[in-house]
Amino acid sequence: MRLPCPQGRVAQADPASDADWPLAKSVALLSVASPADKAHITLYEGKHFTGRKLEVFGDWDNLQGRGFMNRVTSVRVESGAWVCFDHPDFRGQQFVLEHGDYPDFYRWSRHDDHMGSCRPVGMHGEHFRLEIFEGCNFTGQCLEFKDDCPFLQSQGWAKNWVNAIKVYGDGTWVLYEEPNYRGRMYLVERGDFRSFSDWGAPSARVQSLRRVANFFQPPARRCPAATRSGPERGTVPAAARDSDRAK
Repeated sequence: MRLPCPQGRVAQADPASDADWPLAKSVALLSVASPADKAHITLYEGKHFTGRKLEVFGDWDNLQGRGFMNRVTSVRVESGAWVCFDHPDFRGQQFVLEHGDYPDFYRWSRHDDHMGSCRPVGMHGEHFRLEIFEGCNFTGQCLEFKDDCPFLQSQGWAKNWVNAIKVYGDGTWVLYEEPNYRGRMYLVERGDFRSFSDWGAPSARVQSLRRVANFFQPPARRCPAATRSGPERGTVPAAARDSDRAK
């Protein structure tokens, strides 16, 4: 069986050993490659990285529309950080996945294995700064963060909601509805968010936030150019000069 590949490259997947995933035994690997992209994620239909797999290197707006089922049960983030959505067109509940292995969907979702679209996190840097506001359009109480915060009220935030946010620098943040980085999550990158609807949330509830670790695999190390250990070209060794003078 072959799957349509918009980039024209299809590679065969390894047979799966998990009996719970019969579709996995004779399915191809769909790979969308772009040399310019550094982010790389592999999605699997089976637990523990078995079954049909899809390698993605950029924005993917509809997994099912491209021939891949919307059931993703394990994920391997090879490089970069990714935000995945349970609906196509980057809609619905968000899941932020950073570099590493996720052998089952419970590692990123407590509900189900639905995944409809995904894209790499755009911002990646070391300068993190974020301001949260009590009211829409940047009104009311304001509080600044440059580091992770597991509970906003412990930092003097009087409410359990945030209505507006300004993100500075080159880093990306994740907002959580519950303390200690639990509950629904929402990604915010550099820019102004005048209302909670701007970051895709159904309500303004936010009680913890953290920075995204956007890790990229380093390029292969190159050997330094060889250096000449002898005398430079065009020079005469000192021993030879002394011998000529003695003559």
